[in-house]
Amino acid sequence: MDPFEFFFSFYGLLLGFSVAELVGGFARLLHERRTVRFGYLTPLLALFVAIDIASFWNQAWVIFRPAPYNYALLIVGLVVASTFYVAATQVFPRELKPGEDLDDHFWARKRLVLLSVMGANLLILFLFIGLLFLNGEIAKLRLSLGLWLGTPMFMILTLVAALARRRWIVTAALGVLLTYQTWQIFISAKSLIAKGGWLLMGG
Repeated sequence: MDPFEFFFSFYGLLLGFSVAELVGGFARLLHERRTVRFGYLTPLLALFVAIDIASFWNQAWVIFRPAPYNYALLIVGLVVASTFYVAATQVFPRELKPGEDLDDHFWARKRLVLLSVMGANLLILFLFIGLLFLNGEIAKLRLSLGLWLGTPMFMILTLVAALARRRWIVTAALGVLLTYQTWQIFISAKSLIAKGGWLLMGG
């Protein structure tokens, strides 16, 4: 087992718990769909958090794969993954009561969820930039215009959605964030297709 596999066995497990919380919450919602009001804000929030968690699996491959084994990295992984777990546990109610409106739950918990997601992203961003400065690799950094604009936009809109009290502002912010995430998925899929995918039947 190499250092990354050891690190990811811990980090990935904790992130997996977060995904399980979101999927379990959505399953409970489907089970009680005839007795509660869905709304659209909570499903939007759940989708946003789920996709962002998936992006952290990708970031682990990019950032932590070359890293040596180090206790401090385990603590960083613990903080990031635990932050996501806390966020994931707040997206859906633990118990769904007949007649409950999920929009009420959304307004009560969305600040904690979104600020937790923002905090996890900021921690990884600072770690990434800090490592580039320490290693002297900052001059080699070549990011696309989309990422230079997308990262600040992601942070700003997440903060806006967390703090705003008007429904249309929160809806618009989450809508743009999900559009940005969808665009990133599309770019990745386009790259995969351009490379010819992968062989399923052997060489």
